[in-house]
Amino acid sequence: MANILSILQSNWGYASFRPMQEEIIQSVLNGEDTLAIMPTGGGKSICFQVPALASKGICLVVTPLIALMQDQVQKLKQKGILALSIHSGMAFAEVKKTLDNALYGNYKFLYVSPERLETDLFKDYLSALPINLVAVDEAHCVSQWGYDFRPAYLNIAAIREHKPGVPVLAVTASATKAVQDDICEKLLFRRKIIIQQSYERPNLSYSVFQTTTKINKLLEIIQKVPGSGIVYCRSRKRTREIAEMLKQHHVSADFYHAGLPHEERNSKQENWVKNNTRIMVCTNAFGMGIDKPDVRTVIHLDIPDCLESYYQEAGRAGRDGKKSYAVLLYCARDMETLQQQPDIRFPAFKEIKHVYQCVVNYLQLPAGSGKDISLDFDLQEFARLFQLQMLPATYALKVLEQEGIIEYNEQIFLPAKVAFTCNKTQLRHAENDFPTLTSCIKYLLRSYGGIFDMAVPVSIYQMARDLKKSTADIHNLLGQLQSLGIIAYEAQKDKPQLRFLENRVITDHLTINTGHYTNRKAVLTQQISAIVAYAEETQQCRAKILANYFNDMTAKPCGICDVCVQTKNARLLKTEFQILQADIAAALKQHPLSINELMTQLGTTDQQKIWKVIEHLLAEHFVEISEEGYGGKLSLKKKGQDRNPARF
Repeated sequence: MANILSILQSNWGYASFRPMQEEIIQSVLNGEDTLAIMPTGGGKSICFQVPALASKGICLVVTPLIALMQDQVQKLKQKGILALSIHSGMAFAEVKKTLDNALYGNYKFLYVSPERLETDLFKDYLSALPINLVAVDEAHCVSQWGYDFRPAYLNIAAIREHKPGVPVLAVTASATKAVQDDICEKLLFRRKIIIQQSYERPNLSYSVFQTTTKINKLLEIIQKVPGSGIVYCRSRKRTREIAEMLKQHHVSADFYHAGLPHEERNSKQENWVKNNTRIMVCTNAFGMGIDKPDVRTVIHLDIPDCLESYYQEAGRAGRDGKKSYAVLLYCARDMETLQQQPDIRFPAFKEIKHVYQCVVNYLQLPAGSGKDISLDFDLQEFARLFQLQMLPATYALKVLEQEGIIEYNEQIFLPAKVAFTCNKTQLRHAENDFPTLTSCIKYLLRSYGGIFDMAVPVSIYQMARDLKKSTADIHNLLGQLQSLGIIAYEAQKDKPQLRFLENRVITDHLTINTGHYTNRKAVLTQQISAIVAYAEETQQCRAKILANYFNDMTAKPCGICDVCVQTKNARLLKTEFQILQADIAAALKQHPLSINELMTQLGTTDQQKIWKVIEHLLAEHFVEISEEGYGGKLSLKKKGQDRNPARF
């Protein structure tokens, strides 16, 4: 077995492991099923990549995020490590070719979306695949108590029947105690081994501000804190509006959401990573898998619906260990909107059935057909054609997905594919007869090995850049080559994809598990209550609240969140407290005073400290206030001189 430190050094260039990484890797290499809980940016992927490279065979990685899957495969290839991926939208022949490579080739990683585990083709290959480790990324998706349950994750347990001796490593950034237990149960852990990294981030200051002018507060924060930042918004439209507003105030900003074309998303992301753009205003589609350590601020302009999402997104700040800020802005109306979410997110079954019928009509899918076919699905066009409101339609689709009826991928990119279909003599004739196509032909032959044997993925963006043409020009050239019979060309796809996991049923026969449905709604209600309590908290350290929520009970007050700072500033020494008591008693002995009058009379003393003493004196009945409340007059208690605070 190869030395794990040398594998880390030779492939990633790190001199040592981060906290907990080595412990997790050794647990896996010892054959133990392991749940690793590591904060965002903690280096989760290394925990399964290193042991996989240290062992014979191939690591099966289950992950729900196609974009992240493709990114990791590309990064491994750049290191000279052979990796494959199978996900929705791939043709049967392409999936079979990939599985053949996994079985007979010298590949070390096979990334698979959870839905693909159910297919007959994958099951046919599973027993023969030399799997050394099953890595389950985003493992919270296996639990109905989690914030992003995906029923296809439950199929992972079936792998264990075919590979009983292969260890499972489940990794996630955020899991409550109930979710941790559920993950271990659903993945059939032989022993419950949970390795949890501390949720403390000593350099990250959490703050919450209730404000009616969020835009002003946003500008104030961005102007005060230099460096790169992320601003999270709930809607796509809002990302564009806020980015434009920031530009008007001379802030370098851009916007990002899942509805943008793949190449545009990549370009925006690259500009931000390289600090050509300072602030990225985005939906929660942004940030996953991005390695940018120098983010100084993450600002939530709209409150998320759970602490799990908030912690992951806020945790993208300060991964370099330098002082950074995670700020949540909210107003009273936000809380009202949040409290309404369970009823909106979990529509009545009648509405779900209606959306299902609209979907099959939109796709023109007959009853008894459709299983495993991926189809382009434009949600906005769909909602417009059937006169549906976007949000209810979206949430109805989410319910259908969680019930294992469909799979809906909003953010997907399938690259263009090209294969030469002519022989070399025909190719020479084509180059002579159509000189405008020669550069394109030569580029394809030079850049993509095996293109005569099978269809290979081709980057239209890279091709356009290298040939100094537009992407539209490249598309036209490839189209011409196809029309001449020189190549077979399949254009890239970056439209959302919808796939039926089972054949379409007659809508009246559609059923859902009402017990599970009710439970998931109850979980969302609890999650909303938790983040509302977090936002409204004024006494307890915010970092400690977050750590405790995720079952990390060892966390100490951070000293740098807004609550800790306020507590620190308001803390009074005993002598200071006694002096203020005496000063207040002397002032009120003359005649009753309003709080503002008292503040003025006491002069330049810290008003927060005066407030603290006043609240103590009122609570202990040393002083009283007239019936008008805090707008009234303060006076010494009249019953007996022993109540004079100056004597204490």
